[in-house]
Amino acid sequence: MKVGLHSVNLHTCGHPDAMARLGRAAEAAGLESLWVADHVVLPDPPVAGRPMPPDMRLVEPIVALTFLAAHTSRIRLATGVIILPQRQAVVLAKQLAALDVLSNGRVIFGLGVGWCEPEMRSTGAAFKDRGRIGDDYLAAMRALWTQPKPKHHGPFVSFEGVQAMPRPVQNPIPIVVGGRTPPAYRRAVTQGHGWYGFGLDVAETQKSINGLRDAEKKVSRPADLGRLEISITPPGYGVPDRAIIDAYAGAGVDRLILRPRPEMDTAALERFAADTGRTLGLNA
Repeated sequence: MKVGLHSVNLHTCGHPDAMARLGRAAEAAGLESLWVADHVVLPDPPVAGRPMPPDMRLVEPIVALTFLAAHTSRIRLATGVIILPQRQAVVLAKQLAALDVLSNGRVIFGLGVGWCEPEMRSTGAAFKDRGRIGDDYLAAMRALWTQPKPKHHGPFVSFEGVQAMPRPVQNPIPIVVGGRTPPAYRRAVTQGHGWYGFGLDVAETQKSINGLRDAEKKVSRPADLGRLEISITPPGYGVPDRAIIDAYAGAGVDRLILRPRPEMDTAALERFAADTGRTLGLNA
């Protein structure tokens, strides 16, 4: 079981000293990856059922991962997840390629198509077309990263006769698709190296894995994507007990992405990373 940390650009982690110290502590503890959240803006007042406070401190994810790249050397750097339709595909492709180069090939590109209509409206993204936009943007980004003569003509982005250098170190950058709808499952099966579920207990995880299996019966998975890797952030905070970890593993989970408590100060965050590594035997 791989183990990562989520929310490393939120709350106390949104301050530079805390972010850097947590990143170094997580790497020293043997954790596999650091995951950042993405919201450009938050609705004020909050949307029903999504109680995130509008004034929650959240550092922009690409900037945060670049900062973390400079303070670490081995741990993987992941977006969990970028809300793709409200980004500009060509610019984001350039940013992620640069991050992969500067981190010596440590990027994991987690993406979703979003749920927050007020946020998308503020960025000019078309909420009703977000799935189609996300698919088109991802295809365009892959063209820029992999094609000798990048060319893409889709419904939302179009280019040819251009280059974007340097290319990513990784070929390909691992792509992890988030979302718990049939279109998200199809997107993961057809375009992702992995799928990510946030805040899911074991039973909810199993339901989503069943949804992914149903999607695999309906759409073709490209052979070069390999086996679909499953990543989960459990509900709540801290490290689950061994029985729960074993239950996740039994359901088919490959990576658990854990969250520190929002109120932790810098020293507590460092202890949390060290204790996680020790409890799970990651440096054994």
